[in-house]
Amino acid sequence: MKIIAAKSEGRGRVLFVLLEATGMRIGGAWGLEIDEHISPDFSALYIRQRVWRGRVQPFLKTHNGVRDVDFHSSIAAMLKIFVGSRNSSKTGRPLLQWNVLRAYLYSLLERAGQQKASAHAFQRFRTTWLRKQHAPEDLIRFWLGHANRSITDTYCKLNEDVVFRKNVAEQVGIGFELPTENLEVAPIAPK
Repeated sequence: MKIIAAKSEGRGRVLFVLLEATGMRIGGAWGLEIDEHISPDFSALYIRQRVWRGRVQPFLKTHNGVRDVDFHSSIAAMLKIFVGSRNSSKTGRPLLQWNVLRAYLYSLLERAGQQKASAHAFQRFRTTWLRKQHAPEDLIRFWLGHANRSITDTYCKLNEDVVFRKNVAEQVGIGFELPTENLEVAPIAPK
């Protein structure tokens, strides 16, 4: 993940870093809209829709997929710079997952001498990192959009305690170093 964050550029870097730091699915990342799915302080993403086969679906595969994903302040700062003064991200049709993986991720990994990895590698990385940091299992499942494992899990309301969630997200960190060079603000593209 360090290599992906360091070697990617521009929009690709923001996408890959968000996937690494949140564990969200790539379709959920493409479904994000600036004016609806990013918290005002840039510290959380509201996962409410996804892109599948190049089309925005205003729903998710399961009800557990609807969630707020909190993340470290360094990611919030990066996202704030990337968004800049834009207040909308509706610029046309979404990209296809295969095209992004083939054109960006696979070629980046090949140039770095690493083996090919699927989009699920980001979820695996984040899950592993959160467990290494002893994050509450309830929050791991919530952030990743996974179902509860038992009836007891349905009684737990950690996912509703926003202050606690944000504190845990800050404490566990991201598990890799962000590149230090400046990130350009994404251009405002015509609709």
